[in-house]
This record gives sequence, C-alpha cells and structure tokens, in this order.
Amino acid sequence: MKTILRNATLAAALLGSVDIATASSIPGMRGHDHTGITVPDMKQAVDFFTEVVGCKKAMSFGPFADDKGTFMQDLLGVNPKAVIEQVTMVRCGYGSNVELFKYTAPDQKDLTPKNSDIGGFHIAFYVDDVAVAKAYLEAKGVKTRMGPLPVKEGPAAGQTILYFQAPWGLQLEAISYPTGMAYEKGAETVLWSPKDPDK
Repeated sequence: MKTILRNATLAAALLGSVDIATASSIPGMRGHDHTGITVPDMKQAVDFFTEVVGCKKAMSFGPFADDKGTFMQDLLGVNPKAVIEQVTMVRCGYGSNVELFKYTAPDQKDLTPKNSDIGGFHIAFYVDDVAVAKAYLEAKGVKTRMGPLPVKEGPAAGQTILYFQAPWGLQLEAISYPTGMAYEKGAETVLWSPKDPDK
C-alpha cells in the first residue's frame, strides 16, 4: 500500500495535476455507486429487495475465500478465514445500487444496530407518496414506524419520512419531497434527487 501511495504521489508531482496531500476529494470521484450490506439469508434479502421494495437483481457472484493465506483480511479487513458465500447486486430505480453480501466467518457477530448506534445505518428510498408507501408496506407485512412524518420547519422542511424494517431488522426509510426542501433556496450545493432522473 505504501508503494502504491508513493507511486501515486510521484505521478501527481510529475504531472502537476493533483497534489494528493492537499486534495479535497478522492481524485476522480464521481458519485455514490452502491451501499453494501451483509445479510443473514441471501434469498430472503433478494426477495425483499425485489418483491417488496421493487429493486431489480442485476448480478450475483461468489464464493470468495482464502483457505491458506490472509487475502480476505488484507482486502476486506475481515477474519482471514471469512468466506463470502455470495454477492448480489440490485438496482433500485433511478438511485444507486445495493450490494448484498452473505458471509460466514469464525468471529462473525449477529447483531442489528439501531440508528443511534455507532456504525448504525439505514438505506432511504425516494417515493412519490409516503402514505401510499406505508399502506403498501403494511399490506406486505412489513414493520413500519411512526409516520408519515411531514417536516415543517428547518432546512429539511418539505420532506416527509417513514422508517421501516426488513425482516432481518435492517433499517430503511421512505422519503419524499416533491416540492423540494427549504435549504435549497440559495444553497450552493443541492442534494442529488431522483425526482427527475434526467438531472
């Protein structure tokens, strides 16, 4: 890794195009490609994302393991004996992709973080109408939380949200802001939105 960084720094200095030490972004960064999550059951996860959320399966591959070396630890920071049984990529509307992992590992922990836990996370899906989304999710037997909650004050005013959970506990959110959010007026940077897929 040190050799790679040293070579990248040398190349940048020779080209005079990027000062790696003071760059304010990853060189060439264009956007968010995917969010990867580890799931307890790949079929259950694929079924949920395709048959309930409405994503489309794009591809599956694997397994990956290294019985004799430290490839898994060196590449992914996991136990050297960890096995990725399968990886499945799903495409979700006009947004970025979700990458589903089915791992086994000697030190694997089985826990579902709350949004308040360090390392906790959720995936949000833009929908046209949060109330319609809630009715649909509940009809499918999906656990939903309080809401739809319209945000009426502050920079996020204009959005409506609803949290819900996958069968294995993954936190998800339905969000909508059809007329935009308050912060957009005069903002230098406006958040990406799937409302208009041509933008």
